[in-house]
Amino acid sequence: MGNAWVFPGQGSQKVGMATGVLELPGARERFQSASELLGRDLLAICNGEADGALSDLGDTRNTQPALFVIESLLVDGLKAQGRSADLVAGHSLGELVALYAAGVFDAGTGLQLMKIRSELMAAAGGGAMTAVMGFDRAELDALVSATEGVVIANDNSSAQVVLSGSPEAVEAVSSQLKCKRAIPLAVSGAFHSPFMEQAATAFAAELENVPFQDATIPVLSNTDPTPETSGAALKQRLRSQMTTGVRWRETMDRFSNAGISTAVEIGPGNVLSGLIKRSCEGITTAQISTAADLGL
Repeated sequence: MGNAWVFPGQGSQKVGMATGVLELPGARERFQSASELLGRDLLAICNGEADGALSDLGDTRNTQPALFVIESLLVDGLKAQGRSADLVAGHSLGELVALYAAGVFDAGTGLQLMKIRSELMAAAGGGAMTAVMGFDRAELDALVSATEGVVIANDNSSAQVVLSGSPEAVEAVSSQLKCKRAIPLAVSGAFHSPFMEQAATAFAAELENVPFQDATIPVLSNTDPTPETSGAALKQRLRSQMTTGVRWRETMDRFSNAGISTAVEIGPGNVLSGLIKRSCEGITTAQISTAADLGL
């Protein structure tokens, strides 16, 4: 029986989340490197102490690099204790942390990619996203198929998905669908949909010259949740991630089929742990979000 490391994405962030990792070796140096790369104080932003333009942690251009720094530091802490995983997977931006955890690229490369990704996604506005919960899958699929301009961006579980597309199309589906809840999300664009095509093309061009090593741990990608270690294949999967859905429901199925007995969520919050608890019978979950969780 094995274990999986899972990495949360946007929506997990919270002010003050950096405090618990500052005792980890290299933490302040990594925050400093990120701040120099971004041109603003990322640690102050995480602590809610920043002023002026681009000071909000909820801004995509801050959220993504901040989560990468925190989650990558926790990965380093785990590895320093001699711990590893049998599979790794990340939700949306968490996939880049999963690639880092699997040794595909170093922290500096990961930060650079996260900066580029977040800026491209922030600039690609004009869309909307809505989370829907408690629905009939056949009815949902039929409505999405019949409505132009909307896709399932995050297939999180059998009972929870996120719709993405034009505001009109997202509203049309969510208003017609019989569901327990439909919650519009406070996002700047239609992430993980064809609306991200221009951003995805630009990101793919940036990826072209970035070396990807073969993974030391099999990675389940958002676009293809089958175990993969080839650096070239993992890069190709990441190229199309912005325009395709996050197949988390299938990722969790893969955990069960692969004999995973423990899933460890690495980063702030417990969103992924909650999904796994509700969807995967027999899999124990744990969360590591601070140095204290590592016994430090």
